[in-house]
Amino acid sequence: MNDGKSVWAPHPADGFQLGTIIDIGADTLTIEPLNQKGKTFLAPINQVFPAEEDNKKDVEDNCSLMYLNEATLLNNVRVRYNKDKIYTCVANILIAVNPYFDIPKLYNSETIKKYRGKSLGTLPPHVYAIADKAYRDMKVHKMSQSIIVSGESGAGKTENTKFVLRYLTESYGTGQDIDERIVEANPLLEAFGNAKTVRNNNSSRFGKFVEIHFNEKNAVVGGFVSHYLLEKSRICMQGKEERNYHIFYRLCAGAPEDIRQKFHLTSPDHFRYLNRGCTRYFANKESDKRILQNRKSPECLKEGSLKDPLLDDHGDFNRMCVAMKKIGLGDAEKFDLFRVVAGVLHLGNIDFEEGGSTSGGCVLKRKSSKSLDHCAELLGLDGDDLCVSLTTRVMLTTAGGAKGTVIKVPLKVEQANNAREALAKAVYSRLFDHVVKRVNHCFPFQSSCFFIGVLDIAGFEYFEHNSFEQFCINYCNEKLQQFFNERILKEEQELYQREGLGVNEVHYVDNQDCIDLIEAKLVGILDILDEENRLPQTSDLHFTTMIHQKHKDHFRLSIPRKSKLTVHRNVRDDEGFIIRHFAGAVCYETTKFVEKNNDALHMSLETLISESKDQFVRQLFEGTNNTKDSKQKAGKLSFISVGNKFKTQLNLLLEKLRSTGSSFIRCIKPNLKMTSHQFEGAQILSQLQCSGMVSVLDLMQGGFPSRAPFHELYNMYKQYMPKKLCRLDPRLFCKALFKALGLNENDYKFGLTKVFFRPGKFAEFDQIMKSDPEHLALLVKRVNHWLICSRWKKVQWCALSVIKLKNKIKYRATACIAIQKTVRMWLCKKKHKPRIDGLVKVKTLKTRVNRLVDVVNALKEGKPEMSKQVKDLEASIDGLMAKIKKTTMTREQIDKEYFALVKRSEQLLGSLQKKKQEEEERARLRRIQEEMERDQKHREDEERKRRQEEEERRQKAEMEAKRKQEEEARKKREEEDRRIQAEVETQLIAEREDEAHKQTVLEQERRDRELAMRIAQSEAELISEELPMEIATRSVEVKSVLPVTPKDEMAKEMSDYLARSPQVQATKAAAGTKKFDLSKWKYAELRDAINTSCDIELLAACREEFHRRLKVYHAWKSKNKKRNADADQRAPKSVTDYAQQNPTQLQPRQQEISQNRAQRYFRIPFIRPADQYKEPQNKKKGWWYAHFDGSWIARQMELHPDKPPILLVAGKDDMEMCELNLEETGLTRKRGAEILARQFEEIWERCGGVTYLRNAIESKQARPTYATAMLQTFPM
Repeated sequence: MNDGKSVWAPHPADGFQLGTIIDIGADTLTIEPLNQKGKTFLAPINQVFPAEEDNKKDVEDNCSLMYLNEATLLNNVRVRYNKDKIYTCVANILIAVNPYFDIPKLYNSETIKKYRGKSLGTLPPHVYAIADKAYRDMKVHKMSQSIIVSGESGAGKTENTKFVLRYLTESYGTGQDIDERIVEANPLLEAFGNAKTVRNNNSSRFGKFVEIHFNEKNAVVGGFVSHYLLEKSRICMQGKEERNYHIFYRLCAGAPEDIRQKFHLTSPDHFRYLNRGCTRYFANKESDKRILQNRKSPECLKEGSLKDPLLDDHGDFNRMCVAMKKIGLGDAEKFDLFRVVAGVLHLGNIDFEEGGSTSGGCVLKRKSSKSLDHCAELLGLDGDDLCVSLTTRVMLTTAGGAKGTVIKVPLKVEQANNAREALAKAVYSRLFDHVVKRVNHCFPFQSSCFFIGVLDIAGFEYFEHNSFEQFCINYCNEKLQQFFNERILKEEQELYQREGLGVNEVHYVDNQDCIDLIEAKLVGILDILDEENRLPQTSDLHFTTMIHQKHKDHFRLSIPRKSKLTVHRNVRDDEGFIIRHFAGAVCYETTKFVEKNNDALHMSLETLISESKDQFVRQLFEGTNNTKDSKQKAGKLSFISVGNKFKTQLNLLLEKLRSTGSSFIRCIKPNLKMTSHQFEGAQILSQLQCSGMVSVLDLMQGGFPSRAPFHELYNMYKQYMPKKLCRLDPRLFCKALFKALGLNENDYKFGLTKVFFRPGKFAEFDQIMKSDPEHLALLVKRVNHWLICSRWKKVQWCALSVIKLKNKIKYRATACIAIQKTVRMWLCKKKHKPRIDGLVKVKTLKTRVNRLVDVVNALKEGKPEMSKQVKDLEASIDGLMAKIKKTTMTREQIDKEYFALVKRSEQLLGSLQKKKQEEEERARLRRIQEEMERDQKHREDEERKRRQEEEERRQKAEMEAKRKQEEEARKKREEEDRRIQAEVETQLIAEREDEAHKQTVLEQERRDRELAMRIAQSEAELISEELPMEIATRSVEVKSVLPVTPKDEMAKEMSDYLARSPQVQATKAAAGTKKFDLSKWKYAELRDAINTSCDIELLAACREEFHRRLKVYHAWKSKNKKRNADADQRAPKSVTDYAQQNPTQLQPRQQEISQNRAQRYFRIPFIRPADQYKEPQNKKKGWWYAHFDGSWIARQMELHPDKPPILLVAGKDDMEMCELNLEETGLTRKRGAEILARQFEEIWERCGGVTYLRNAIESKQARPTYATAMLQTFPM
């Protein structure tokens, strides 16, 4: 099968594995792994892909692969990753795999210089190449650019963002302090906004959009940082293996002793906000020695420091201080930042206990008084006021008595703890806002022309327990995925359609319904959450219940008990919900959703913190009242919606992204353990699928990822081009430009307004789009060379034209002489015409008289007398001829003497005839008899030929009548079908909608299950074995027993479950109603049964299943053909197009059996005359002959004008023959397509078909058909 070539088949752990096709199943292929000879397994046909000839060879751009599919993409990324080549391109999209170790010389200054100004594709893929492309696009298109860095947590987004910023500032900066400040701002932002999670040691817990602004000279003039959604819950609570923000640990580990004592800092285990997570420092061997023992927690002393090549708490503190100094932060401001951070730590150590009063309030624990004093001191607050504000809440009356009366309401322990944490979150979030604001002040700019923005935001997150932070992050990623789909897939295809490029449509999953579920007005989850926050008595349970009520039947929303993980199924329906995101289903636990959505403090704490004695703290909370909810009524709790604020920021961000040109960097996480040189194929394949890269591959099959408007190229080069070239219109100008550059015409295509470039041809594209002086000088030189060559060709044509004109003049002179001669000749003829005509007539008469001599010589009687008369007549004729020549005679005189001689000759002839008559009578009769016999024979031949033609006309008339009868019967059937269809149309539409819904559900189930597996692997939890019953019924049979681990078994079960589609189920259901279930038969078994079976019903069933599998296999080969390769044309395009446009139902088995001996022959051209100019790329020309034995083809013949005939017979050449049945081809409905058996057999015999079929029979390769039976019965 498949000529023994390797294919990629699904593998639960590696994503795909190499194998060869052994057999074709009903909807599967039997695969034999290359590394396990003799063992086979079944794989769904739509999950098998052809492999490259050399699967160990890597390419820099995946579009350069011969086969573009997800398997070759994964293999190319794997091969390059194993060679420490972490960057790979898919057209102009960069795939970056996190290596988890430092690759030498990959990001140094020499590398930056190497990529500066270089065309994309001339050097190996690199993040620097994308950055340089964005800069040059900004410079050429005069439009701001954005670089979207996306990926899961731990995939390397933050590091790649830093490399982009460093490249832009170092390559195109002004060399001033501003460039260094932009780069040095990153360590400060990471210290306050990054933290260790289970998936990433340096995870960004906020999103940022860093803009680098350029002036009119395209030099860096400043920057601006926008930040989104800081994870405030991490300040108060972390997971067991996670840490709080880096700044807390760096302050404890690296702060000088005087600051440490002044801020009352100790080891991390002494602070509540740090000791509930991991308390170990990041340190290497040298820095670990510098950290004093009293600053280390018992956990750190026992297990040692954490190791990461990019993190070092002690050293990073010093580097952060240096960075602060470089960006312009003084010692006083730095001291204020550290003081507030320490104040937050001490705030977390304040504890409460139940008071003994009747009011039911709580009081401060005695052991917390020191922490209270430290916190109040560091934040500039009064200790007593802080204590009162944490244990009571101030309210203003709105009705009854005096309005505005202040009432103090005591708080319970839990409420006091919530107030403490709310204050800590508010202080730290305001501090982070201040850090970002201060960073922006460090690189100001007066004005800018354009900017390059780099978006680094938390990737799609999925944990065992997911809360409001994960909900917002995943909502953001849904919006970004939609932007990616629009920019790369939707807008790209719409542009191709507008420009008339004729690229095939690519389908992708639209996630607009998921976005509407979250952000729709009134019924969206965010609006429902805001309404819950506005209620007097808020409840997470009520909020969850309202979501399930308003979206009861929403496809994207479900209840926790439907999760694939046991831990989620234990969550009650009113405590969480599941959203099916583009990357998979995530279960959100709604505990504290309402609390986390409110960004406002209660009045006591707000008043307290706003009246702080410390100016720095006071400034942090200035203007906070302006952001309160406008719908909030007086007297109710203050409310500032976090979700709504984030939605507004996100929409503004997307508006900015849509207004810029975009580049994409897709970061990939190679494994869950964050270790180097470990490639988990299945995990990476899932990331590639979720990021839309597979859909991009489908588009890149015939896409044009780079383009430039004609007028932009014209305006760019007009001032440098010669005047003669500039006078052209922009489109012709570009054509002349490309001709001058010598570009391959297959690498670009002209649209209506733009020129487009094929993938992998960015070097040529960027070469044109460059506008640096040295390149322009070279370009002008080449264009001038092209102009000189074109002018030289014009001179050559002019010279040839002059030579041609000289030859024409010479020819005309010769022609004039010929005309003159002809005229003179005509005048002469006119003058002597009567004498010439007379001589001609007399000569003719003499010729006739000479014939009389032969007649006289043949006479037997009266010969001398008749000879004398003939001689006298000849003498008279000679005398007349001499007289005409010597004298001038008129036409009348010549005619008089001529007619006299004619009369004498006629008299003489009459005499001769009388004497000759008797002698010739017998001979004449004999000749007449012979002629009659010949005529009789000729009439008999004509009658026989007429009868043969009449018989052929009768047969053709019968064939035409039969065709018309079939057409009428078909029309009646169609009318009946239309009548029935009108009755059940509503039902069919509903079924189609259900089918589409099932397909969507199936795809979403696949993603949900993959995501659940990844959570299970990362959280060391096994997926529950309780699966729906249909999974067991849909499992794929495995032909060999292999050692199976629980993980492999789980993955195999998933693959088997996903391999079944609704079409497969329908096929199985239909097969169950038949007499023969052939779904498990091998391809070879079907072929053998067709060749040997005597059971007519079994034979018909086997032929039907055999050809159905052939159709499935050929469809797979057509879908996975080589790039730019011609399709395998087994029948004329008109036949295959008819089969696609008119899908027919298989005829009933009994009808097929009754027609099994009907022999029909057809002949049609490969290209119809009317279509030869529409499809010039179609290389097959000539005639296609087919002999159908019943419903299926038995012999096939292709006659081409430029190559030998191609002969095919059933059995031996099944893979090359037409796999459609007679009804599907539509040949019976094509007028003039059917021919006589004699016509087919004559061509078949002339082309050597008899010998070919006899050899196939002798080698036992031919299938028994009518043709084989006739050849064996009547051997030629």
